[in-house]
Amino acid sequence: MSLVGLVECKSRNVDSIKEAVREAFRLIDYGFPKARKIVIKPNMCYYWDWSTGQTTDPVFVAALIELLREDISSDVEISIVESDASAMKCKYAFKYLGYEKLAKEYFVNLVNLSNVEAEETSVKVGDEIFEFSVPKIIKDADLRVNVPKMKYMSFTKISAAMKNIFGCNPYPKKFEYHSKIDEVIIALNKVMRFNMHVLDGLTVCGSKTLKLGLVMASQDPVAIDAVAATIMGVNPKSVAHIRLAEREELGKAAFIIKGVDIDYFRKRFPRWGPSEKALALGYRVACRLGLDKRLI
Repeated sequence: MSLVGLVECKSRNVDSIKEAVREAFRLIDYGFPKARKIVIKPNMCYYWDWSTGQTTDPVFVAALIELLREDISSDVEISIVESDASAMKCKYAFKYLGYEKLAKEYFVNLVNLSNVEAEETSVKVGDEIFEFSVPKIIKDADLRVNVPKMKYMSFTKISAAMKNIFGCNPYPKKFEYHSKIDEVIIALNKVMRFNMHVLDGLTVCGSKTLKLGLVMASQDPVAIDAVAATIMGVNPKSVAHIRLAEREELGKAAFIIKGVDIDYFRKRFPRWGPSEKALALGYRVACRLGLDKRLI
């Protein structure tokens, strides 16, 4: 079983978040390694700002940056990374979501992974071979920190740690992967392994937007996704990419909670209702059949 730390953070300010993240790391006995180059991958899936619960709060990332510099070195080189997507361009997302301002205030790099040097890499998932371009900035980093959100997603049931790494794929036409989305998520997680996953659950989006005040951390992306699914009222065993991740030995879905009891957050999460679940199921089937591409 893998350790997952759960901490409540009631205030949206850098100091409070920083101490909550530090406590989450302490709960899972995590200590930072020596590092010179650090990559941070927030969720910037679209132009929705942090208040929607859809994207990672730049204040959360600012707190993480301060923690990294305090606990590792003030001289570390930090890069915040994201890639272009079918309906999102980084040059706009960085500005609209508050990351341009963050980069200037904290002297960190903003990197569009779709515009940097990459190496072609093959990876096997099950019986299938996938080929991707792996950005050198990720490959060469000494420490890779994933900062996802937790939310429902029509074609994967949930989006949390592993789905966020899908955004490290520099190829912008990501809708082309929807028919094999679960296998592609696992393939990308195999070729771009992140050292730590710290989830921004301060504001979440389910049936409505809610200030949940959750900070969650784990070194195991499978375990943290299983916890996220449980909090959202989804059986982790029903999530295809979680099952596949275990088979591919990316981690373990069995978890041990450290910190706040999981039921405290599970009872408060704004769950989808039957109609939303039915629509999601229909879209998931369409994706598997490749019918969603006709809507692009």
